[in-house]
Amino acid sequence: MIHLTTSETMNFQRKKMLLMISCVLSLMVVERYSRNQGEELQLSDWFRPRRRPDVITTTDWLAPVIWEGTFNRRVLGKHYRNRNLTMGLAVFAIGRIADQYLERFLESAKKHFMTGYRVVFYITVDDLDKMPDVDPGPLQTFQVFTLREEIWWQDFNLLRMRNLGEHIVQHIQGEVDFLFSMATNQIFQSDVGVETLGASVAQLHAWWYFKSTKDFPYERRRRSAAYIPYGKGDFYYDSAFVGGTPQQVLNLIEEYLKGVLQDKQNGLNSSYENHLNKYFFLNKPTKLLSPEYNWDVTFYPPPQVQFIKVAQHPKRRPWP
Repeated sequence: MIHLTTSETMNFQRKKMLLMISCVLSLMVVERYSRNQGEELQLSDWFRPRRRPDVITTTDWLAPVIWEGTFNRRVLGKHYRNRNLTMGLAVFAIGRIADQYLERFLESAKKHFMTGYRVVFYITVDDLDKMPDVDPGPLQTFQVFTLREEIWWQDFNLLRMRNLGEHIVQHIQGEVDFLFSMATNQIFQSDVGVETLGASVAQLHAWWYFKSTKDFPYERRRRSAAYIPYGKGDFYYDSAFVGGTPQQVLNLIEEYLKGVLQDKQNGLNSSYENHLNKYFFLNKPTKLLSPEYNWDVTFYPPPQVQFIKVAQHPKRRPWP
């Protein structure tokens, strides 16, 4: 018979406990992975592109373009409710933007964004006093962050993307399954749900969707990191609404920041939206949202836009 000393017994018990903890953690990871994967949903199970012959519903790389009438809510709801998902929605509101738009954005998002699912709102302000008196709804959580005063003066979109990237790395990637970033001057008009989920989600620009590719305002200077040659390009994407998995959003942010640095070294300054379009030109999105998801209501919608889901706050006249 082997006799263990008190010290050896304690070490044995400690190793046994660590092994048990390791097994439990492994089982938790497997359970979460299995729960979130589930049975794979095929595009044909829920997508009905033939119902909208008046618009582009599928890209050349076979990604769906989501319009009202092209998706089956019941099938999507049944699939995603079994996956126990958490969604994230990031909004960046500093200065007058917070004063003018933030309260209405949050009130509308509470009512219409991913209702019935867990949602974390990531809200960045420059002053906690600018956070409106809005409480999260059922299954919703607000995480409010403040921006350091010494960097307020920098480029707005550069600040916004760098700030979001830092939060994704620090904690967001472990908190949500899908993440969206939206401009604060948007108002949800109706439900925006799981039909928008995808690994990489891009928003078609409401104005440029109806224009010719040759007229798109891509960056045309060859020395810019955002350069897209004439005759190239698929769509013009709007920077006000972008999403996907946290990792895919982080990939976009990292490429944008690298592009900004490259342009700065070359004495250039291209817009965030141009860098966004270059990114999606090289890295095709897996799902596209129609202009219904970001329509400027100062313009009367054409027949193709039958159902406005998200409206841009009008700049030419007061909101009704």
